[in-house]
Amino acid sequence: MDSIPVVELIWLVFLGLFAGAVGGLVGIGGSLIIIPVLTLVMDKSQHLSQAAAMIVNVFVAAPSLFRHHQAQTVRWDVMIRMLPFGLVFILLGVWASNSFDGHALKKIFGVFLLYIIAFNVMKLFEEAKNNGEKPERTGWVPIGIVGIIMGFTAGLLGIGGGAIAAPLLQRVCRLPLRQAIATSAAVMCITASVGAWTKNVGLDKITNGTAGLIPVDYKDSLLIAACIVPTAIIGALFGAKLTHIIPLRILRIAFIILMALACVNMLGLMS
Repeated sequence: MDSIPVVELIWLVFLGLFAGAVGGLVGIGGSLIIIPVLTLVMDKSQHLSQAAAMIVNVFVAAPSLFRHHQAQTVRWDVMIRMLPFGLVFILLGVWASNSFDGHALKKIFGVFLLYIIAFNVMKLFEEAKNNGEKPERTGWVPIGIVGIIMGFTAGLLGIGGGAIAAPLLQRVCRLPLRQAIATSAAVMCITASVGAWTKNVGLDKITNGTAGLIPVDYKDSLLIAACIVPTAIIGALFGAKLTHIIPLRILRIAFIILMALACVNMLGLMS
């Protein structure tokens, strides 16, 4: 792919804006939006989509972190403890991802979306309750568990990791929602950079499951990411600002519907 058609370029520009806004708002790298659109709408391979999305994750997490830092919601003590676990296991996750055929990886991603849907549905009901304050758990063990799960899943599926880390930081470490979102963005800035580099460096050794033995070219990944990144940054800044202004309930409902549609298609339930 030496160049991108105009229609596809327009798709990528608007995809970046939307994915960045959602990513900045709910503390994810944007991959949960980018990967389904690239694979299902634009017919890109799973490995290529994940490689491009991992690059975008870095640029979505960075401006989001800036906004969260301004709002003083980043827990740097938690971030420092999470980081080493996240770095090691994102490398292991990328290695595991590269060993899967693109079709199999697509199914795994679809199953992961089931988790995302279930978690967000559960949170809709929990938000109406007031369970009172519980003491935080920010020792090495609970934080390390979150870092391990976040890192491996991010590397395997090409996501930023915020979709895993933010809810786990709430549930396992008992951080408030906004601190969980902000801290996961801080960790993502570094782990996503390492994961994106590792995935793209080894991309030419992966064969495209939808095209026989044709290798996936990292230049295609860079070109796709370059089209998405500028508007993703704008969207991320806007979304991260809204995190501290508006309630998340309406967004969560819309997000559930969107993920349900992507999940159905990823698992081939419509065919």
